[in-house]
Amino acid sequence: MIIINEVKVMKAHVRMIKSKKQTIALVPTMGYLHEGHVSLMHKARNLADHLIISIFVNPIQFGVGEDLDKYPRDLEHDKKLAAQARVECIFHPTPEQMYPAGYATSVDVEGITSGLCGASRPTHFRGVATVCAKLFNIIEPDVAVFGEKDFQQLAVIRRMVEDLNLNVQIVPHHTVREEDGLAMSSRNAYLSPEERTHATVLYRSLQHARELYKAGQKDARTVREAAVALIRSAPGAVIDYVEIVDPVTLQPLGTIVPGAVMALAVKFGRTRLIDNMVIAG
Repeated sequence: MIIINEVKVMKAHVRMIKSKKQTIALVPTMGYLHEGHVSLMHKARNLADHLIISIFVNPIQFGVGEDLDKYPRDLEHDKKLAAQARVECIFHPTPEQMYPAGYATSVDVEGITSGLCGASRPTHFRGVATVCAKLFNIIEPDVAVFGEKDFQQLAVIRRMVEDLNLNVQIVPHHTVREEDGLAMSSRNAYLSPEERTHATVLYRSLQHARELYKAGQKDARTVREAAVALIRSAPGAVIDYVEIVDPVTLQPLGTIVPGAVMALAVKFGRTRLIDNMVIAG
């Protein structure tokens, strides 16, 4: 496994692979890898000749006062997990490599970025779309694998790829969870033991919403309010949003239709967690 830190070196490595008519799978990450990332890598490993991951804590997707400086980092641990997943190359650039002096270009995906996480983090998805567009241009993957836990992010990347005619297939992968249902996330490391226990209410609220739908309840407001009440019963839970949305447009629904997704963001202490589930289908 090789580690590449410079854009020009990464592009040269890609040219070597492409000269052999071989394919590339990419898993973009911000590092501090866990078993959820490993699951993405295993899926990607089977989709192309070469598996590359990126580890880059992207500064432009963090807003003012967010956790850029505190975001967990452990490259040595990441290298061990990547090697176990048979990653052949880690692209680990510095911010200066990705955004050199004079950098002035960004990618905005309108519409689907305005709600959910975009409402409280208005510049976040501009940063996500911009860095992914750059990674796709630098690494030229034939396929890129993204986790469904970041449901809105997945929708944004799909929209960008379609709108800009980018030559990469976006492949989703199911949310990987702990035994108690909490979605795996690098930010789980911020939780105190008590907060970690209380955070399991997120998965339980999603399950409850799905069960209500299965029992015949199709009014989105009723199901949402039931999920909100359950979350609020957990000590310390502060809701950012709980919404039932169309899986493509991400617009809130009045009546739950097949494929509808409940998406939520909740804070425990200073830690903001997101999760989602298809509750109808």
